[in-house]
Amino acid sequence: MNILIVENEMPAADKLVRLLKKVDKSAIVTGIVETVEGAINLLQEKTHPDLILMDIQLDDGLCFEIFETIKIDTPVIFTTAFDTYTLKAFKVNSVDYLLKPIDEESLTRALSKYKKLYADKSPFKTDFRQLLNEFRNQFKSRFLIRTGDKFRSIPVKEINHFHICEKNVFLKDFQGIDYGVDYSLEQLEGILDPRKFFRINRDCVVNIDAIKLMHSYSSSRLQLTLINEEKSDLFVISRDKVASFKKWIDR
Repeated sequence: MNILIVENEMPAADKLVRLLKKVDKSAIVTGIVETVEGAINLLQEKTHPDLILMDIQLDDGLCFEIFETIKIDTPVIFTTAFDTYTLKAFKVNSVDYLLKPIDEESLTRALSKYKKLYADKSPFKTDFRQLLNEFRNQFKSRFLIRTGDKFRSIPVKEINHFHICEKNVFLKDFQGIDYGVDYSLEQLEGILDPRKFFRINRDCVVNIDAIKLMHSYSSSRLQLTLINEEKSDLFVISRDKVASFKKWIDR
């Protein structure tokens, strides 16, 4: 059973490879790709695998863009960090879904379902347009913020960036005002539209509309200047994210 993994976080991909080897001796990982572009190129150039394990949110967009670009008859098991809001749609439109962090039991169950459904190598036929629309529509559009005994609703289009300060997470609007939020940056990555927001380092997620300038910070890093923000190390892009950031900003 040849399996392609589409996953932008290498620790998660490595863990998935280990779990596959453990739960199914016939599983052979034929490749790992991290981006929409990489998956499209690979699937166009090579024979399709028997099964694809595919993360939803990749460095350069949503994985559903792959299906909008090329025809794929290979069965898909989605991997996702999103909550139950979208899981029904995944269930209907794929072999199965695996909720991160993936465990041995759920992976075994998903593989068993795949083998039962596609033991005869029948083509995988589904229309991902509805799933893509449902998924895009579920991104958070505003944040309810409490200030004293009052509440304010802040649309995401008014958010300059999110950042960590003294272990707490804050959003800063375009007016330069900080508001505490009850989300980790990891959770924010799961509820913000990845076409609009990008996590540039471990402490900061930026809005694409807030980016004013990009500077060379060192031989292999970049620093951003955001609208109404002073130049700061907070806006230095991590070395391992520079390549994916360039693809994201240039779409």
